[in-house]
Amino acid sequence: MTLHIHNTLTRRLEPFAPIEPGHVRMYVCGITVYDLCHVGHARSNIAFDVARRWLEASGYRVTFVRNITDIDDKIIRRAVQNGETVRGLTDRMIEAMYQDFDALGIARPTHDPRATDYVPQMLDIVRTLEDKQLAYRAADGDVNYAVRRFPGYGKLSGKTLDELQAGERVAVAQGKGDPLDFVLWKAAKPDEPADAQWDSPYGRGRPGWHIECSAMACALLGKTFDIHGGGADLQFPHHENEIAQSEGANGVPLAAVWMHNGFVNVDNEKMSKSLGNFFTIREVLQKYDAETVRFFMLRAHYRSPLNHSDAHLDDARAALKRLYTALSVVKAADVSIDWSEPFAARFKAAMDDDFNTPVALSVLFELASEVNRGKDPCHAGLLRALGGVLGLLQADPMAWLQGGPSRHHEASGALVGQGACVSGNAHVTSGLDEPAIAARIAARAAAKQAKNFAEADRIRNELLGQGIVLKDSAAGTTWERA
Repeated sequence: MTLHIHNTLTRRLEPFAPIEPGHVRMYVCGITVYDLCHVGHARSNIAFDVARRWLEASGYRVTFVRNITDIDDKIIRRAVQNGETVRGLTDRMIEAMYQDFDALGIARPTHDPRATDYVPQMLDIVRTLEDKQLAYRAADGDVNYAVRRFPGYGKLSGKTLDELQAGERVAVAQGKGDPLDFVLWKAAKPDEPADAQWDSPYGRGRPGWHIECSAMACALLGKTFDIHGGGADLQFPHHENEIAQSEGANGVPLAAVWMHNGFVNVDNEKMSKSLGNFFTIREVLQKYDAETVRFFMLRAHYRSPLNHSDAHLDDARAALKRLYTALSVVKAADVSIDWSEPFAARFKAAMDDDFNTPVALSVLFELASEVNRGKDPCHAGLLRALGGVLGLLQADPMAWLQGGPSRHHEASGALVGQGACVSGNAHVTSGLDEPAIAARIAARAAAKQAKNFAEADRIRNELLGQGIVLKDSAAGTTWERA
C-alpha cells in the first residue's frame, strides 16, 4: 500500500506522490509567540512531527517549514502591557517554545522563518495583488483583499460566499468594501511601538496575519508545494485567505494536499481560559513526563478530537509502561526495519492509511506481547525501532521505569528530572476495566446501527491504541488484550 492522506481541499483520502520525486516540501503554520505554548500547540506539532517522521521513514527527503508569527495585535498588546519591546517579548517566547517542543521530542524544522524577516516579500505580494485588482487601498490607510474578485474563494472551507458572509459582523469604520474582505497591510496607529512598524508604499505599517504565511511559504518552498498543515481552527479564515492571496498573485495552486488536525477538548469541554481549563505545556509537564504526553496524543488519530484529562494521561502512562516493561525483559538487538516482516508490515499499513497512529500503536502492543512470550532480542529491537518512528521508546527501559526520563519545568523554565514512574518488571495492562470496555463496545454497536461508521471506527481504533483488540462475528463482538 502506498501512503494515502486525507486532503481537506478535496474532502477525500488520496494517494500521495510528491511534485518532485523523492522530495516532499511541507509547510505547517506555527505559533504566534506572545505567550507560552498550550496543549493545543502540542497536539498539532506532535501530529505533524509524526507525519514528517513517517515521510522520512518512507524514504523521502523532507523540507519542513514551520513559521513563527512574531508580529501581531496580541504580541503588540502584550509587549506594551509588559513594558518591553516586541522583539524582547518574541525572543523570550521563542526560546520557551523550543524548550517545550524539545522536551516533547518534536524535531526542529528545516526552516523556522520569523515573519518579521519577510516583510519585503509580503509587500511584493500585496503590490502584485493590487496590480491584479485583487487588493485595494481603504480610506483608513489599510490595504484589503477583495474577496469577491477571487473566483475560488471558499473552496477549502466548502462554503459559498453568502454562507460565509452570514457569520461576519464588520463595522463600517474598518473601511472594507465587503464584510468578507481582509487586511493585507495595516496602517500604523499613533500609539503603536516603533519596532512594530515598517516603511511601505502605503505608509508606515505592518503586515496582516494571513499574508505572512503566503510570503514565507513561497520564499522557502516555491509557488506550489506538496503539503500545507495546521490546526482545524486555521482552515477558515486563515488558510482560505492564504489560498486567495497566493493563488491570486501567482496563478497556480498553493498546495497539493491540505492537512488539518482535530481540536483539543479538556474533560469533554472546549479548552478555554474563560472556563478555567486552559493548560500550558509546562503545566502538563509538571505532572506527567514528556513521553507520556506524546504517547497520549498519538493514541488518537490526528484528525479526531482529543479529550485531554488527567485520567486519560494516567491511562496513557500505564500503557506506555507496558511497552517499556517488555523492553526491560530482554535486551533489544540493533535492527534495521524489514518492512516485509509481519509486525512491521502491519505498522506500515497503518501509517500509510493517513498516519493512523492508534492502529500503529496497537501493533506495538501486539509486538510487546510477543517479546514477553518469546524473549526474542530481534522482536525487542523491532519494537524499539518502530517506536522510534513515532518518537517513542528510545530511553533506557530500566531508567524509564525507575523515573529517569520524567521531566518537568521549574520556575526558571529549565528542564530537570523527576521520579514519577514506578520501577520493576511487572506486566502493566491497559487502564480500562471490563465494564469500561463493554461500554465502549456498546457505544460502537450503537454507532454502527446509526450508520455512523466513522465513529464506530474511531472507537475501535481508540481501543486498539489501549491494547484492546475487537473481533466481530455473527454472534457479536468479543475482545482480548493484545
